[in-house]
Amino acid sequence: MRILIAEDEKDLNNIIRQKLVSDGYSVDSCYDGREAIDILSYADYDAVILDIMMPGADGYEVLNSLRSAKKTTPVLFLTARDAVADRVKGLDSGANDYLVKPFSFEELSARLRAMMRVSFGAVSSVLSVADLTMDCAAHIVKRAGRVIALSAKEYELLEYLMYNQGIVLSREKIEDHIWNFSYEGGTNVVDVYVSYLRKKVDDGYDSRLIHTVRGKGYVLREAE
Repeated sequence: MRILIAEDEKDLNNIIRQKLVSDGYSVDSCYDGREAIDILSYADYDAVILDIMMPGADGYEVLNSLRSAKKTTPVLFLTARDAVADRVKGLDSGANDYLVKPFSFEELSARLRAMMRVSFGAVSSVLSVADLTMDCAAHIVKRAGRVIALSAKEYELLEYLMYNQGIVLSREKIEDHIWNFSYEGGTNVVDVYVSYLRKKVDDGYDSRLIHTVRGKGYVLREAE
């Protein structure tokens, strides 16, 4: 999953980014609200973490710009303001959640998972397709009860496919959600990682779950 962090405290921004990358997310970050508005105008994210008090444009302005563009991307506000009125204003402005500084990174991760579950219509942190399961909280993937070891990027790709199970995803859409702006790899990166994933998820099993839709992309679904 791809996340944008807009936080003007550079040390905190970097710490959050490192934590989320270690959790398996692709992360872009910026330090002011105007840049966040520009980035969100041409890139799609699975979640956005917004500081409220930022130079250029505050978090409310960034959120208003995002919602005015009819984007329903989940947004988590970060702020030092802990008054009830501030929390109410943030939520009424269109934010999905609100976290007061200082905060626990474990709580931040849990709130992000919860927001994305709602966004994708999932009811649990455990995703499943046929005999394939993914525990998003524990980062454990199993097929037919057997644990599958995945690299961070393989895990991220499988997670995105599982959240969108049954939906055909183009190579461009997958690349946009799994790789951030700093990626400088080859143009066939999606095909390469799908191949890696198939060897671990499908090889040795009677039914294949990762399917190629010619001219369209890839889809994760039970065999018909």
